Amino acid sequence: MANPSELIQHIESFVDSTRSPSQQPASVDAVATLVQNDVFTMEELAREMEMYLTTTDNILRARGILFLAEVLAALASKPLDTATIHSLIGFFSERLSDWRALRGALVGCLALIRRKIKVGRVTGNDARALAESYLQNLEVQSLGQHDRKLCFELLECLMDRYPGEIAALGDHLVYGVCQAIDGEKDPQCLMLTFRIVEVLAGLFPDPSGPLVNVAEDIFDILGCYFPIHYSHPKSEDVDVSRGKLSMALMLAFSSTPFFEPFAIPLLLEKLSSSLPLAKVDSLKYLSCCTNTYGPERIGKHAEAIWVSLKSAIRYSAEDHVLPFAFDSTDSMGFQENEIMKEAFVLLQTVVLQPDNVFLDVILQDTEINGVVNSIDDFRDYDNIPLESKHKLVEVGHVLSIMAKASSASCNRVFETFFLRLLDTLGVARNGSVGDSLSIDASSVKLNFGALYLVIQIIAACRDLAVTSVVTASYFALENNTWFQMVNSFYRWLVKWFDSIMMRSVDEKHLGPASLLGVKGLEVLATFPEGSLPISKLIFENILVILVSSITMNFRVISLWNAALKALVCIGSFVDSYQDKEKSSCFLDIVVRRILLLLQRNNCSMPLSLVLEAISNISTTGRTSTVTTAQVMEETIAAKLSEVFVAGDYRLTGHLVQLLECYSSKLLPRLHELGDFEEDVFLFAVDICEQIEKSATIDFSIKSKELLSATMVALKLAVASCSEEKQFIIVEKAFKVFSSNESFLHMQSIPLRLGGNLVGGTLAFRNEWILSVFSAIVIALRPKTTIPNVKAVVQTLMGGILKGHAPAAQALGSVVNKMHKGTEMGNASSFYLEDILEIVFKVRLWSSGDNVSLRSHGYGENGDMCRNETENVLQIHWIIGLAWIGKGLLMRGHEKVKDVTMILLQCLLLIGEMRGPPLQPGPIDEGNVAHMLPLMRSAADAFHIMMSDSEDCLDRRFHANVRPLYKQRLFSTLTPILLTSLTRCQLSVTRSMLYRAFGHIISDAPLIAVLGEMKKLVCVLLDALPVLSQDVLNKDMVYNLLLVLSAFLTDRSGQEVIGENAHFIVNCLTQLVSYPHMMLVRETAIQCLIAMSGVTHARIYPMRMQVLRAVSKVLDDPKRAVRREAVRCLQSWRSIA
Repeated sequence: MANPSELIQHIESFVDSTRSPSQQPASVDAVATLVQNDVFTMEELAREMEMYLTTTDNILRARGILFLAEVLAALASKPLDTATIHSLIGFFSERLSDWRALRGALVGCLALIRRKIKVGRVTGNDARALAESYLQNLEVQSLGQHDRKLCFELLECLMDRYPGEIAALGDHLVYGVCQAIDGEKDPQCLMLTFRIVEVLAGLFPDPSGPLVNVAEDIFDILGCYFPIHYSHPKSEDVDVSRGKLSMALMLAFSSTPFFEPFAIPLLLEKLSSSLPLAKVDSLKYLSCCTNTYGPERIGKHAEAIWVSLKSAIRYSAEDHVLPFAFDSTDSMGFQENEIMKEAFVLLQTVVLQPDNVFLDVILQDTEINGVVNSIDDFRDYDNIPLESKHKLVEVGHVLSIMAKASSASCNRVFETFFLRLLDTLGVARNGSVGDSLSIDASSVKLNFGALYLVIQIIAACRDLAVTSVVTASYFALENNTWFQMVNSFYRWLVKWFDSIMMRSVDEKHLGPASLLGVKGLEVLATFPEGSLPISKLIFENILVILVSSITMNFRVISLWNAALKALVCIGSFVDSYQDKEKSSCFLDIVVRRILLLLQRNNCSMPLSLVLEAISNISTTGRTSTVTTAQVMEETIAAKLSEVFVAGDYRLTGHLVQLLECYSSKLLPRLHELGDFEEDVFLFAVDICEQIEKSATIDFSIKSKELLSATMVALKLAVASCSEEKQFIIVEKAFKVFSSNESFLHMQSIPLRLGGNLVGGTLAFRNEWILSVFSAIVIALRPKTTIPNVKAVVQTLMGGILKGHAPAAQALGSVVNKMHKGTEMGNASSFYLEDILEIVFKVRLWSSGDNVSLRSHGYGENGDMCRNETENVLQIHWIIGLAWIGKGLLMRGHEKVKDVTMILLQCLLLIGEMRGPPLQPGPIDEGNVAHMLPLMRSAADAFHIMMSDSEDCLDRRFHANVRPLYKQRLFSTLTPILLTSLTRCQLSVTRSMLYRAFGHIISDAPLIAVLGEMKKLVCVLLDALPVLSQDVLNKDMVYNLLLVLSAFLTDRSGQEVIGENAHFIVNCLTQLVSYPHMMLVRETAIQCLIAMSGVTHARIYPMRMQVLRAVSKVLDDPKRAVRREAVRCLQSWRSIA
């Protein structure tokens, strides 16, 4: 047993209000642990604390009771016997009358009431005694927020866990609840009060119970909160959103039918409000209350609810009627907003009431019947007044919602309106037609309004049939009136919709009626199997009609788009229901016929439309996607053959579009489906074979777009293959690659400037071969073996010296993925260390045994870049080093330091680094001007290393990516660059160092840059004026301004910003008139606006300077700049 003095120490540590707040929880945890481990019992703890629990010192007594309560709360899983719990709950119940110790009493009661049965819980009699003490002693609204919250939590817990015992309190409980919740304003407490009302209603459902008499009083309390306006929560209320509050209040409103006489009038009143929020909430609450109040009570308000509901629908429709360019059946004619959505939910809810009162009211509505009776006035869409269009859309959606609500309501809609509308369209009541398409288009009685309403009703039937299939109740559909009517007329409707489309095309009047015809065909084709006996021939006819609109009416873009969307909808529907017969029809009639357009050489449809159609149709299911991909690959291969082998270079434009569609649309879908490796493998191999076959042809294709598109498609295809397939591809590519004498010659001689192999550019065919091989290498997995790695590396290095960017990216990928020799342990293989040894033998300017990138006239005195050729070669190699460095950096290899040092030497090659100068003699600006391209390339190399690339070294292409690699390079280079800038004397060198510095901090993660704000802000302010002098640096200037704006908005750096306020303002006032980029001017002004929030004493002296500078840009040609200038002037003028 522990020493009692230890227990006393913990108690005194908590009770003593002068102790550190951090000690108090520790004391509670320590004592709870002792009790949990049976070192002390709760009875012993209570005896030791007797002095603190009964003292007349209010502070000590309150702290003592709270300590006991906190310990008890920490022992929720500790079993306690009934006597102990009875004693504790009696003690805390009595202390509810001690208002000075109320916090502890509430915490203790809550801890006991929340205990589970298996560890011992409060008995029903004790819970009732606690509730009586609660109601007798507590005046909740006189307490502070935290104590009120505890009171409400305790009351809710009592009602939830002991409903029988608490309900026995009757009127006393009901009036006590009213008194406790009246006037509450705190969001957290309101969540609890709304829940308490909901639980209270469940305790007294009896019409003769105590709740009935005070229902109006309780609702008066609730009603004052509706609708909830709450948009700026305090920090402690972040978990209480307006939506949660509104939901809790809605559940309280609908908790009992006794609120009906008061809730419905209030909700209808708020529904007529001009506030959209009030309308949305009113509709939601009405839907919820309708479900709980019961048909008898809600039926008394049927007329009033329907009138208000119509007004809400009309309110939404007036601003949201579309020009009947339908995207889906559900939104036909409407751009749904929140009010519209909730209005339709309420409409469906009331229609489903079992007594049909609402259904009768709506079907007998004069406005709905007026539209149907005067449907001839809606014959021509163009001649329908806007107000009448609103009414038509309203009626269409009301009928649709009613029809899809249930089979009973659907039957009523059909019996009341459907046949009348068909009569208007000229359909014979007893007429039925066969499956063949023989209707005369000239005999069609076109009535837009009737056609629209018919399609809306049929679409609702389709939705109802889908629901029935999902719930396995479709076997009863055939006994319904709507089913029998649709089954009688659907053949005629198919022909009628087709005739509408034909007539529109023939008359060259492609209004909304033709689009309705498309929509009608889509609806009929998407009835689920078993709900409508559409024959295979009819289904095929619908597909043929829609495909004909795609292939023949492509000049009518609105009809073309509608038909394409309809086919996509049908195909997706058929695939989702796994209807094999219809799926086969869709594949043969739609997918294969549209794919034929791709294979025809004389297709009149523009290729862009063909590819759009193919891309959309391929989304309709796995079979469609795979079939489309196979045909696309075959087509690309055939056209590549015509270009590479036959020399038909006119197809290059088509090939680019095909490859882009394949890469961006089909390959991602194939990847989602999985199990497609064989197809993309053959596609990649075929490209290599086409290049190989072109060996005897004069390969003079100059289309960079075709080469780029081919590389992208090839990389994505190869990246999707396994290591085994990739090895076959790279082996095939290497065979083509190594058979070229030019590449063999590059492998067999050392890298030097002399000779034709190092200087100049690649021939067209060689560029294609090297690009294709580089693309394959970039996409390889780390475990895929590359044949003859040494020869490949040497050739890629030769390509780099010729300025071939894909070769540099490929070599960067190789060093990123190649295994180290220490990892494999095989001395006979070629590993990363061997590659790096070859790479780092190349020197930009050193003499000696190493290979040197110098011209034959390069002097022994170290004179650099004597001719333009050598300068270009050095720039190419620097770019290659950047990609090699990026590969090493991403994998976390230590050799990245060597790359960065080479780049820094290029930046400081005028003798500004320590050690012997690279060039003797006096240093001046004129001597180094010719070195600017080389220095700029070295600075831009840091951008390559730090930025993300989509072309290579990406996770899609299996790159090794070590976490935080950008942060590491940033933290390594920043001190070096800052030191170099301090020592730098030449302005040329300084500007290049600033350029490198800009790339480093612009591409580094923002959180890392913000951590070094104090060191960087001054350098940043020095860099901006220097870089802004050269138009080539405009993107860099903008990126640095974004970094500066991040500094200005970072709360932790406000002191640094204040210390440099003068320099920041001077820099920004120069950039507000920057002529080369609008974004720079706009961002500079936004930064000045942010500066207006800095400490008054710091910025007031610059007030006039800012006002003068910004006033000059009020006439800027760009509106965005003028708008920000006005805001800036307002902000700075307010500084007085």
